[in-house]
Amino acid sequence: MNSRRSFVKSAALLSAGALFSPSLLAAPKSYIGLQLYTVREAMQQDPAGTLARIAKLGYNSVEGATYTGSQKFYGMDPTAFAKLLKQNGLIMPSSHYRLGEEQDKGQPVLGTMLHGWDKAVDDAAQAGVKYMVCAYLSEAERGNLDHYKYVADQLNKAGERSKKAGIQLCYHNHDFEFMAQDGQMPFDLLLNNTSKDLVKMELDLFWATKAGQDPVALFKKHPGRFPLWHVKDMDNTPKKNFTEVGSGVIDFKRIFAQANTAGMKYFFVEQDQTPGSPFDSIQKSIAHIKRTLV
Repeated sequence: MNSRRSFVKSAALLSAGALFSPSLLAAPKSYIGLQLYTVREAMQQDPAGTLARIAKLGYNSVEGATYTGSQKFYGMDPTAFAKLLKQNGLIMPSSHYRLGEEQDKGQPVLGTMLHGWDKAVDDAAQAGVKYMVCAYLSEAERGNLDHYKYVADQLNKAGERSKKAGIQLCYHNHDFEFMAQDGQMPFDLLLNNTSKDLVKMELDLFWATKAGQDPVALFKKHPGRFPLWHVKDMDNTPKKNFTEVGSGVIDFKRIFAQANTAGMKYFFVEQDQTPGSPFDSIQKSIAHIKRTLV
């Protein structure tokens, strides 16, 4: 009986420890994701082989990046791509899209928030996507604060449509959203002029840090609005280049400790440029993440 009591007590203590372990709060089932832009050339040449290689390195989720323009997921329809992901033990909870103000040879670009959004949402649902992300505003799509208010309106509309399919809309930042205009940062304007239910944020930790922002302060100012993160590091040089996670100056332990405050559900390693093979870089990044963060 005493041994049984000891076992129950030990199990309870272990359970309590698990509940309050910051590393276990980082993401559901410790999903470690990769933004496929990091391996864009390999995905273009051999999607199946590339996904298999990603899974072998230990990644179990990915974020898409090619739907806008092609209305395909790496040349495949949503069901075919979802099948390929499943064969490799991967999920794609998130995918990137564009606003769509720019034209291509005088024609609107399909698969964007402004053109072909209904089909984009339907295809995302078929692929198992839970988050559709406005990935980037071109210089022509940025403009003044009034134009950012227009962008906020479009985000609300796109988010309302995606919500009907059970998909959350998000906005992914770079550094330009933190460049103040008339004393106001466009990033704040986007947050304050969008519905907290319809539009959330994918915080790029590199770009926010490079712009002089503290991700933890952003989480505390807008709790629950950051379900997605891009985990990418910044080297300690004047140019502040991209580098492998754990090789730079960003304090990821401090940031990951605030995962609950942020409302983080998934994170994705991304490295826009690598010194050699991107597979070498993403291997270094996941090794550090497994060792120190999840």
